[in-house]
Amino acid sequence: MENELTIKDIQKSSEVKTLLQAAGIQMDSLGYTEHTFRHCRLVSNKCGEILEILGEEQKTVELGRIAAYLHDIGNAVSRNNHAALGAIMAYDMLIRKGMSYDDAAIVMMAIANHDEGEGIPVSKIAAALILSDKADVHRSRVRNRNSDTFDIHDRVNYAATHSSIDVIGDRARLEIEIDTSISPVMDYFEIFLERMKLCRNAAIFLNLKFELFINGNQLL
Repeated sequence: MENELTIKDIQKSSEVKTLLQAAGIQMDSLGYTEHTFRHCRLVSNKCGEILEILGEEQKTVELGRIAAYLHDIGNAVSRNNHAALGAIMAYDMLIRKGMSYDDAAIVMMAIANHDEGEGIPVSKIAAALILSDKADVHRSRVRNRNSDTFDIHDRVNYAATHSSIDVIGDRARLEIEIDTSISPVMDYFEIFLERMKLCRNAAIFLNLKFELFINGNQLL
């Protein structure tokens, strides 16, 4: 009989820790924002919370937490195609750890479809992962501490002092506070427009309306 893996099992795994550390090294070398332990914990918690609010059974919630925690391990190999790479890596790992083929495939599909440009909400877990991942815009993710060398991604993330995604009734509301003395709101849309489109599609899949509030003003 297959093991019922939990998010705690995944978080304690030495293999997972090693892959996330490798992903961090890779992303640092490229000058990207943080994509490791902080980001993965936050996305995992929020993904599970969204699925719970929507009334999904506990097994689905736990699979969502696992998919969300593992969603960026593909960065350990390459930033290019990291979603597909991570999906294959996660499937192999979870099977080796005793997860059923069916459950591992659900996690695999969610990870493969979490990124803009190629991802689509193929399941409720995938949709909740998309919303949770794309909502994480915050200055704590900026690894570059020299503001003189900020690119637009550093600047927008550093300007974001708060971000949260919440399911309220029939709406998925993303609220962001941006310090406009650091970055204008327009810069956010310049780099994140495709992400917002993906969030809208994910919300629709969950029978929700996507809303975006920046500095208290509703923009979508």
